Amino acid sequence: MNPFIINSLICAYYLRNRRNKKRRRRYHVHPVIVDRPIEGEFCTLFSKLRDHESKFFDYFKMSIKSFDELLAKLEESLKRQNTFRIPVSPSERLAVTLRYLVTGQRYSDLYFSYRLGTATIGGIIKEVYTNIWDLFHEECLSIPNTTEGWLKIAAGFENIANFPNCIGSIDGKHVRIICPEHSGSLFSNYKKYYSIVLLAMCDSDYCFTYIHVGACGTDSDSTIFKESTLFTKINNGEIKLPPPKPLPNTTEPLPYMIIGDSAFGISNKVLRPYARSNLTKKKKIFNYRISRARRYIESTFGIMSNKFNIFHRPMNTALPNTITIVKACCVLHNFIRERDGYRVEDTLTVEGFQELQLNMNNNIVRTGDMIRDKFANYFVSPDASVSWQDASIF
Repeated sequence: MNPFIINSLICAYYLRNRRNKKRRRRYHVHPVIVDRPIEGEFCTLFSKLRDHESKFFDYFKMSIKSFDELLAKLEESLKRQNTFRIPVSPSERLAVTLRYLVTGQRYSDLYFSYRLGTATIGGIIKEVYTNIWDLFHEECLSIPNTTEGWLKIAAGFENIANFPNCIGSIDGKHVRIICPEHSGSLFSNYKKYYSIVLLAMCDSDYCFTYIHVGACGTDSDSTIFKESTLFTKINNGEIKLPPPKPLPNTTEPLPYMIIGDSAFGISNKVLRPYARSNLTKKKKIFNYRISRARRYIESTFGIMSNKFNIFHRPMNTALPNTITIVKACCVLHNFIRERDGYRVEDTLTVEGFQELQLNMNNNIVRTGDMIRDKFANYFVSPDASVSWQDASIF
């Protein structure tokens, strides 16, 4: 017989045996997880946690009332029917997902505590965070669609941060990821790790009002902002911003502005600090006053990252899933923030996020430069100065 035919038959025989071995399963359900209904962490711990509000909050980072409200809105979409085994209940599906986001544990860690297969856990978590974004983003995270909504935000910044005509504080942060397949250096940032960018704007209550997720880690804040739907809608007049208004105790109308850091280019829509070289007293005071307003976005990132430890490690999921996880966390942040408040200590540190590289492009839109100078003049005037600002700049 032809040696080529003999070798082909031998290879086919070994390949068939190899495939059969892979298909052969030793257990229908592994003994480690077969007793999930009586020994899994959800069954043994969840009911006990509900008897102790503080422990429940430590475990899920939300109150019992908030958990129940979230579950009530998700329950129908999470129900499953299974005639062969007991299905995972909606409450357990939500619990597993929240624990994944709160602790940053991998599926293999949750496998041993919740007694669920890793593939099952992955499917459950993806389903829940996708539903959270789909069902809640319009309710919990949307830019104001009326002039009154923007005026409410502006009033908050004026009353709390002493910065009038401010409709939001904006910034971008790197979210660490495992390098996506076939992406090369596209997501490699200046810190030498892979990331996507979360660009977000918030109000003075530490709630996100706009997010843009998924830009490459190589992009700057300014570039991402100019490519965002927020910038496009403002430019096209699709967003109903309030008309220009005089600052308190003045007569010249000035536009409502977004507050950013030095990574943003200055324009007639975004105010950023003066460059840190040869600053006059007026410019130093302006930089101090703008930093007081800008810290709200830093604190908002801090509250979210201290609540969801998923941001403390590189996310090892497919890129579309990673983007949805980040968006779902932003929605949950607002949902919890409005119902359960926040811890002051969480506003002081930002864990897991990194700043974007500063924009060294000094091209300045002339109208934006003039607007910034008018704000700076206002803050050193008797009508707007605060008693502690001179001591704060030296």
